[in-house]
Amino acid sequence: MNKVSELESVSKTVLPNGMQIVSEKIESVKSATVGIWAKTGSRNESDSQAGITHFLEHMLFKGTENRSSYDIALSMESVGGYLNALTSTEYTCYYARCLDTKLPVALDVLTDMVKNSTFPAEELEKEKKVVIEEMKMYRDSPEDTLFEEFSKQAFDKHPIGRPVIGYEEAVSSFTRQDLFDYMEERYKPSNLLVAVAGNIDHEEVVKLVSKVMEIDSTGAVKPIDQPLTDYSPFKNVITKPIEQTHMIMGRRGLFYDHPDKYLLLLANTILGGGMSSRLHQNIREKYGYCYSIGTFNQSYTDSGLFGVYIGTDKEYVDHVRELITREFELIREQKIPDQELEEAKAQLKGKLLLSQESTSNRMTRLAKSEIYFGRFVTLDELVANINSVTTEDLLQFSESFFDPTLFSETVLLPENKA
Repeated sequence: MNKVSELESVSKTVLPNGMQIVSEKIESVKSATVGIWAKTGSRNESDSQAGITHFLEHMLFKGTENRSSYDIALSMESVGGYLNALTSTEYTCYYARCLDTKLPVALDVLTDMVKNSTFPAEELEKEKKVVIEEMKMYRDSPEDTLFEEFSKQAFDKHPIGRPVIGYEEAVSSFTRQDLFDYMEERYKPSNLLVAVAGNIDHEEVVKLVSKVMEIDSTGAVKPIDQPLTDYSPFKNVITKPIEQTHMIMGRRGLFYDHPDKYLLLLANTILGGGMSSRLHQNIREKYGYCYSIGTFNQSYTDSGLFGVYIGTDKEYVDHVRELITREFELIREQKIPDQELEEAKAQLKGKLLLSQESTSNRMTRLAKSEIYFGRFVTLDELVANINSVTTEDLLQFSESFFDPTLFSETVLLPENKA
């Protein structure tokens, strides 16, 4: 039996109204994951709308013309599946995972939510309380507080720097009409994408979506001009009634399609990608200065964030800062040993391949490929790009990227130790 290539298993259709449908057929599973993606996130909000994308995500579960909120919840759980959603800086996704035979049910429920939500007034007021409690939960988390503050400073006066969840004052003011207006503005067919991965047939998916999503095209979504603000390195200190000190040392990173993105992925893996990474070994294992340390690498359409996070004791902060700075100096000044680079490549490729065992991950990869690249990026292409990186490439990249004058710092201190 001939093996079907990854590209052969992926299909794409654009409906007359501009809605995109992408799917990947996986015959080895008995399940399917389907997501309806809106190419809109928190950065597409005005200041007065801060948090409306996330709030809308909540409200789409609160009832439609055909189903109550309980009916929506029961629809998937009663057949062994589940529904969920997520909101990010640049997109929103409503998704379901189910047995492949229940895909028509999942699509019917999800499309009903997107097309026919009614935003009942009573539910609206209750959900405001729910979201405000969610805000409090994040504020109680030192890591969330730290990352929010760091992002706000790194993207000063730019929507990327706002928390996705928004602000209490704005969320408290939302009306039903605000939600309808935002959907009318941002949930146009040309701004929606349906992604499906699992034991499915693409043409059947297209028929199902076409039948339930007969939305007239009302033109393209109006583009929003969001030039990036200037980035200036900063240092700031905040306090909370906590026990541990938390710190980020970071800078603006690379956008999704940046030509150096694979170099940063490998540098990120070498510095902070797990227990074998340089930072973990040289700060936690060698000195015992922390329990948690690692790097993060977030990309957006036009920018990104990279940094090191660590939770430590107040008295170790200066030592930790010196050790992190030294690791940056080493990666700028010395070639990565061939074996270490090969191990980092193997780690990255292994994570990619392991992620393919989940239909949810494959559905997400389908959608993000379409959103950020306008095409399906195959595993073979990803692996080839990772394999092509040399020690010379990585040294040249690191010399400029890890320039210490470009890095910023946010420290969260216990109040009684400030």
